Amino acid sequence: MSPTLHALRTNFLGHAPGWYKITILTFLIINPLLMLTAGKYVAGWVLIGQFIFTLAMALKCYPLQPGGLLAFEAVLLELTTPATVYFEIAHNLEVILLLMFMVAGIYFMKDMLLFVFTKLMTRVKSKIVLSLLFSFTAAVLSAFLDALTVTAVIIAIGVGFYSVYHKVASGKDFHSDHNYLDDETVEPLNRNNLEQFRAFLRSLLMHAAVGTALGGVMTIVGEPQNILIGTQAGWEFMEFFFRMLPVTLPVLVMGLMTVVFLEVTGLFGYGTKLPPAVLKILQDFEAHETKKRTKNESMSLVVQAVVAVWLVIGLMFHLAPVGLIGLSVIVLATAFTGIIEEGRIGPAFEEALPFTSLLVVFFAVVAVINDQALFAPVTEFVLDIEGQGQIAALYVANGLLSAISDNVFVATVYIGEMMTALQAGIIDRDTFDLMAVAINTGTNIPSVSTPNGQAAFLFLLTSAIAPLIRLSYMRMVVMALPYAITMSVVGYIAVYFWLVPATQYLYDTGLIEHHSASEITMMNDGANKTGH
Repeated sequence: MSPTLHALRTNFLGHAPGWYKITILTFLIINPLLMLTAGKYVAGWVLIGQFIFTLAMALKCYPLQPGGLLAFEAVLLELTTPATVYFEIAHNLEVILLLMFMVAGIYFMKDMLLFVFTKLMTRVKSKIVLSLLFSFTAAVLSAFLDALTVTAVIIAIGVGFYSVYHKVASGKDFHSDHNYLDDETVEPLNRNNLEQFRAFLRSLLMHAAVGTALGGVMTIVGEPQNILIGTQAGWEFMEFFFRMLPVTLPVLVMGLMTVVFLEVTGLFGYGTKLPPAVLKILQDFEAHETKKRTKNESMSLVVQAVVAVWLVIGLMFHLAPVGLIGLSVIVLATAFTGIIEEGRIGPAFEEALPFTSLLVVFFAVVAVINDQALFAPVTEFVLDIEGQGQIAALYVANGLLSAISDNVFVATVYIGEMMTALQAGIIDRDTFDLMAVAINTGTNIPSVSTPNGQAAFLFLLTSAIAPLIRLSYMRMVVMALPYAITMSVVGYIAVYFWLVPATQYLYDTGLIEHHSASEITMMNDGANKTGH
């Protein structure tokens, strides 16, 4: 092979495995041939399968590049048009603003979040209580903040405590330089405690990661697909919360009960307690950090807490679009903590923008689905089901697809299909609202079964702490399995039996109001005039 070809092969998709690169190239080659021989409809469905493959293989290569190549090819093959792609992007601008500004805003509140979780870690002695607090606190924070940021904070805590113990277990003090990746330096007497500490951290981080899903499903800002669904339905913060409550509340209770069950029984890799020697070291380190904290740093924590209160108030009363509230958090949290240099602000956007770019690729694939009417048979099948089974079928369909691909993509597709059915007069507005609840809960709850379905899980799996605590893909799947079973089953029961009567009760008490189909239709017509 010539040096030029070798360089091209090496550079294509970087460090992705060779078989993966060949697979993507094969996709790109067969798609034009397939369109010429089998037609656009078949080629469109194959493209969807290929795109889901890139999502499922996210650990091999971030989906932006291979998925983006497929989307680019779809436009070249005229499976969709740039105008349709732009319309989808413009129609979901609020979701993009959420990811750009809200995630970046929370970046400047990490110190306060680290402070809260560190206190929990070092002050609570009972592993069951600590696990419940980590899960519940992650749920509450994820209901108002971004689940990825909450997960990032928890990861930072885990890495911090692991490095501190690893350093001390290697015979060094808090101030010494140390490579915590090298276990050879750990003294023989401390190695058993190290293994036990790893198991302790694994279980605690998994409880917290599931907690982000429990809270993330409840509010319009908890997950990216939530605001997408809420915007389509015309729901504001409190209405979204109340509409989801008949499903999310029993799932939350079941999730917390599962925490207790797993810690009591020790099944699926849970139940390991923190060794007393490790706890003593972590408490000494926390006291050391508290003692050296300056007045300026303490005041920064107070400012971040005040900004967090503003964030909650702004979201609850819908004082501005979510993305703009996130921008206000950036301004307030930086202006009053002395972060005024461009170089210190830029890193806040590094976490969100790759996923924002991927979301735009999602919308390009959704444009293919819409232009080629790929989901019309699926939609017709669901709409042919009678009564509550129709809503439950949507929950199951979204759950299964979200477990193997990406819940934002699945939600984008299904809410668009139900919107089309509403505008065509196939369903009424109240049915659409019930379907939106089923789509949101279906994409958020069963998706905890694999790292592919939940961005927070994937983030944890690919983070710096995963190899330290020996958290592999299969171990995460095993540890998530009991949660996936209990939460998905309770979610299905709630959707099938409780959602309709509970929603009627919410109407009767005035907590939510009936909407007309014309409200959404007019909104979409306005978008059509400007973007499509």
